[in-house]
Amino acid sequence: MKWKKYRLETTTVAEDLVSAILAELGVEGVEIEDKIPLSEEEMAEMFINIGPTIEPDDGKAYVSFYLDSEADSVAILDVLMAELKSFEEVMDLGSLKLEESLTQDEDWINNWKVYFHSFAIDDVLITPSWEKTDDHKNYRHVIEIDPGTAFGTGKHETTNLCIRALKDYVKPGMQMLDIGIGSGILGLMALKFGAAKVIGTDLDEQALHVTKENMEKNHIPEEDYEVLIGNLIDDEQLLEYVGTKEYQIITANIIAEVLVEMMPRVKELLAPGGIYITSGILNEKEELVSTAIKANGMKILEVNHQGEWTLIVATN
Repeated sequence: MKWKKYRLETTTVAEDLVSAILAELGVEGVEIEDKIPLSEEEMAEMFINIGPTIEPDDGKAYVSFYLDSEADSVAILDVLMAELKSFEEVMDLGSLKLEESLTQDEDWINNWKVYFHSFAIDDVLITPSWEKTDDHKNYRHVIEIDPGTAFGTGKHETTNLCIRALKDYVKPGMQMLDIGIGSGILGLMALKFGAAKVIGTDLDEQALHVTKENMEKNHIPEEDYEVLIGNLIDDEQLLEYVGTKEYQIITANIIAEVLVEMMPRVKELLAPGGIYITSGILNEKEELVSTAIKANGMKILEVNHQGEWTLIVATN
């Protein structure tokens, strides 16, 4: 099916208005581009750190939407523009410049796959399901994983740092807690390295499905892992359930501010002599996290860096 894509230049104050009018016209789903920094609450919900905003907010916004190429797009656009112009005297709408292009379903379903290829982390090969390779014999572990919509393929520096740390610290039979399990990549790697059981928590229900799919692809039995949805910081019911286990290793690859808030929980859940592996920390936030770790009576064993990211390994 062919679609017409429209990209409307407007302002940040008008982007919600544009979205609302499009919704009234039956357009389901829009893409909004702007330079408004994420709030602390939004960053916390993402549980990942996307780094500092490079460009300052210039007040511009772009709203993209799609119309069936066979639909009467002219009529829809005429109504959209007429509705917007009725607000010109009370709101800055920007240029309202409209760009048009033609696309197809597969453009956004499959084309992104060209950017994700097999790659190695030391003696571990990580490969997507659609890419076949013949050099498996050169690696100790071959992991098949598809990104889906959950964070984590192993390619990002923070995940890469965590996988290398897991190789060093996972011992056979360990119980592991992965806070912010995402795609399941860290739990999957820990099980491959010898861990006996992984429990993961996440805020996003998509983690349930993506983790299950990735575990199945790599022949991990269902009894070896469990994914729970909720926030360990304030979900007492989740904490009560998770706390019935004793974890020799805990991982958390999330933003620094959440790591600081999570520290008392980590201290509570980590077994005596257990290992805490944490990343998702921008280099400039290293001291913030390391101070919180020490303040909770834990000892830092090592600190590693890759690009602009930091990993800390600690014990209690």
